[in-house]
Amino acid sequence: MNLQLIYISVLMFGVAGLLLFMYLQAWIEEQHTVSEEKLQQQAFNQDFKFCSTVKTARTRNWIAAGNPDKPSKALAKNGHYQGDGGPLLQIKDLLTTRLSEEPQNIKFLLKQFKQANLPSVMHPLNKNFIRDDSWKATNEMQERRRSFLYDFCKKYVSEHRPRTHLVRMVSRIYVEEQHKLLYCEVPKAGCSNWKRVLMVLSGLAKSAANITHDAVHYGKHLKKLDSYDLKGIHMRLKTYTKVIFVRDPMERLVSAFRDKFEHPNSYYHPVFGKAIIQKYRPNADREALKTGSGVRFKEFIQYLLDSHRPVGMDTHWEQINKLCYPCIISYDFIGKFETLEEDANYFLRLIGAPEELTFPNFKDRHSTDRRTNPEVVRKYLEEIPNRERQQTYNFYYLDYLMFNYTVPYTEP
Repeated sequence: MNLQLIYISVLMFGVAGLLLFMYLQAWIEEQHTVSEEKLQQQAFNQDFKFCSTVKTARTRNWIAAGNPDKPSKALAKNGHYQGDGGPLLQIKDLLTTRLSEEPQNIKFLLKQFKQANLPSVMHPLNKNFIRDDSWKATNEMQERRRSFLYDFCKKYVSEHRPRTHLVRMVSRIYVEEQHKLLYCEVPKAGCSNWKRVLMVLSGLAKSAANITHDAVHYGKHLKKLDSYDLKGIHMRLKTYTKVIFVRDPMERLVSAFRDKFEHPNSYYHPVFGKAIIQKYRPNADREALKTGSGVRFKEFIQYLLDSHRPVGMDTHWEQINKLCYPCIISYDFIGKFETLEEDANYFLRLIGAPEELTFPNFKDRHSTDRRTNPEVVRKYLEEIPNRERQQTYNFYYLDYLMFNYTVPYTEP
């Protein structure tokens, strides 16, 4: 009997030891990963200080002059619009020159991907549902965007091999089965109305106008690609039409701050606001520490740039390249918030959506607020020093390059 108890005791001790070893191993790996990310962020901020010393006589001063962001028919004709059209080649040459001047820096920046699974050629858009030439200019702009991203990824990322798990890469992608559509959600780039459109396309609603904000974001009516097994994921990535809509990174950042911190919010204030105020506001009053309300933009930027953030990142201000992996997943259509309605309605025609379905143009929250545009962005950026302004740009540097947005160099 005693031998049996001793045997059981030894066995249990051994199992407990094994479990402890496995836990410690997982913990050490997690700490190593976090430390590595922090070191990369620190090195990133240091390595890209070269941008702030560049003379900008040849480049538009984004901070001082801004960029015209209102879509118009003339846009497609003169091409002078956030890197689309005529100046695209000039900006592309400029970026290529900048990258070739700093090969080590750009290689370090692109290490965050460490993967590329690009097809040998771009798949042409299916235009079977386009019956006239009214979308010719929009289509030409679309082809330029696709070519630019494809060439960029092929040149600078193609030597890497996949390391990020596929399920994680597709976790932001929504699936619409009837039209065989995959939409990668980029917050603050028209995603609420896009999900309304997906619900209408799926037959879950008759009109996008009748779908509330809560139904869009919390109703769980839409299915995500990561809910399928690996075979289903691969099949859909290969055969479905993949679309992404992006936005100027600085404009998207300011829009997220205004939405989450300048209005009452039962999640972002207590979770993010309290942590931000506690760390970045000296002598904060008790009410601010208690509620997390009243975060200032400069405090938000301090949090964003901090390699030791008191609370993690959020999808609303995460880099697009980390949300949708555009150099790994070959998107068939690249829309921009700056030409949202034009791009979206053209895409709906491409996939054979009902003729009566058009992209909604309303704001479902804070509808009385002025939309975040370059003028609004400039006012917010005036609140932070030039150095932090440049570091913020560095943080979104890859998004600027990939989607050919105007490089916002600032004067030192």
